[in-house]
Amino acid sequence: MDYFDENGTVLLIDKPLKWTSFDAVKKIRWAGKFKKVGHAGTLDPLATGLLILCTGKKTKQIEQYQAQEKEYTGTFTLGTTTPSYDLETEFDKEFPTEHITKEALEEAVSKMTGLIEQTPPIFSAVKVNGRRAYDAARKGEEIKLKIREVEIKAFEIDDSNFPVIAFRIVCSKGTYIRSMANDFGKLLNSGAHLSSLRRTKIGGFSVNDAEDILAVAEKIRTIRESL
Repeated sequence: MDYFDENGTVLLIDKPLKWTSFDAVKKIRWAGKFKKVGHAGTLDPLATGLLILCTGKKTKQIEQYQAQEKEYTGTFTLGTTTPSYDLETEFDKEFPTEHITKEALEEAVSKMTGLIEQTPPIFSAVKVNGRRAYDAARKGEEIKLKIREVEIKAFEIDDSNFPVIAFRIVCSKGTYIRSMANDFGKLLNSGAHLSSLRRTKIGGFSVNDAEDILAVAEKIRTIRESL
């Protein structure tokens, strides 16, 4: 790959745990001293997996990639909730899980497949009156986010490690898997949080073709210094 192509490049990165998407952007920008670097769809710090980075003129394609369907794998853990719907914040409530049957799980999956309505987590980058929702949430302010319609094209689960539920989800742009975890718990008359998340596909791109961010950054830096 020509990282310094005058038309820019598209990089497939396997984002490490605890890195922000912007951390990855900064790493590549610094390595190549690129003027323009952007990512095609945020991954939360506690998520891993496919992150598309574009440099130079290829940044014009970012919206095109963002619009494509996504595939995720991960786990929901039943019985506890957090304000952020994932492990970014501490547990705030506990719920019973003994009443949950395989039939109830299947019914919840069915109700959450196809076109569904969901509310983004308050700990999200959605803007409310010009501010990021997570800024208000971290200050303890009450905010109201708009319900949005998203499409869940596939939702498969494995309950063999109950109350931890493994899943594979294929969804449209704008879907919050954390909100799905929270809604899944509610449908089961219990509670749930997202305990792990990995993005495996964006459109036709797969995480199997992605590279380690540190290895890519080092290759780019070495090439730049030899030019």
